Amino acid sequence: MDIERIEGVHCATGESPTWHAQEQAWYWVDIPARRIWRMDHASRELRNWKAPEMVACIAAAAQGGLIAGLETGIFHLGLNDDGSVQAERVARPPREELGEGMRFNDGRTDRQGRFWSGTMFMDMGAARAVGGLYCYSREQGLRGPFVSGLITQNGLAWSPDGRTMYLSDSHPQRRAVWAFDYDVDTGTPSRQRLFLDLSGQAGRPDGAAVDAEGCYWTCANDGGLLQRFTPQGRLDREIALPMAKPSMCSFGGPELDTMLVTSIDPGTGGDAGAVLLLRPGVRGLAETPFGA
Repeated sequence: MDIERIEGVHCATGESPTWHAQEQAWYWVDIPARRIWRMDHASRELRNWKAPEMVACIAAAAQGGLIAGLETGIFHLGLNDDGSVQAERVARPPREELGEGMRFNDGRTDRQGRFWSGTMFMDMGAARAVGGLYCYSREQGLRGPFVSGLITQNGLAWSPDGRTMYLSDSHPQRRAVWAFDYDVDTGTPSRQRLFLDLSGQAGRPDGAAVDAEGCYWTCANDGGLLQRFTPQGRLDREIALPMAKPSMCSFGGPELDTMLVTSIDPGTGGDAGAVLLLRPGVRGLAETPFGA
C-alpha cells in the first residue's frame, strides 16, 4: 500500500484529523504545541494557527469555524488570517470534574451534529480514573458525564446508522473499547458493553473511525498498526505504519476513500510525529458539522 507522508509537518502529539467537506480540506491538531493545522486537499497548501490553550479535538461548525475541546472547556474557534485564534468558551464541566492538570481529549460529532468529547488527567503515569464523557449542543448545552471513571478517553465513533456509539480507554491499564446503544433523537447512550478487549494485542486502542461498511478502525498506539474490526468485534485487517505511535485516523477526500493518520513523537525521531495519507480500499462516512 502506498503511504504518503505530508511534508512540512511534524507533531509532538498529532490528533483529531477531520475532513471539512465544505472547504475540501483536512484539519488536525498538535496538542502540546497548541497548534491547529489545515491542508487543502487539491493544492496541498498548509496553514496553521496557534490556540490560546492546548486544543485536543476539533470538528467543523455549521456556523463557521470549529468546535473544539481544550483545557478549560468546549470552545468555538475562529481562525484568523494572521494565524491567531479567536476562542469563545461555550461550555465547561464543573471545576471538580475538570480540575487542575486535566483537559479534554478525543472528540467528534455524532451523526446528528452534537459534539462529544471526554476529559482526562494529563499525567498518564498517575493513572487517575477521573475522566468523563460529555455531550455539547447549542440546544441543550453541556450534558454529562455519561461515562465516568475513564483514565485516557479515546476512540469515539458511530455506526453508519448512528445507533451504535463506540468509546475506548487507551491507557495501558485498560486497552478496551466499549459499544453502546445510541438514541439518535435524544443523543443518549445506554447499555454499555465490552466490544474489544485489546489487552493481549499489539498496541493500545487510540483514536478511531468507522467506515461505510460499519467496521471500526483503531490506531494501535505503541503497536504501529491500523486495525479494522467488524461490527461483531472480529479483527479482519491490519495495516503496518512507519511509526510506532499512530494516534487517530479519519476518512476524507472528495470520495471519502482516503484516510489521514496522525501520530505522536516520543522523542525517537524518524517518522514519529508524521501525518500520513493512505487509501485503505474502503470508503468512510461524512462527518456531520456541529450544529447542522
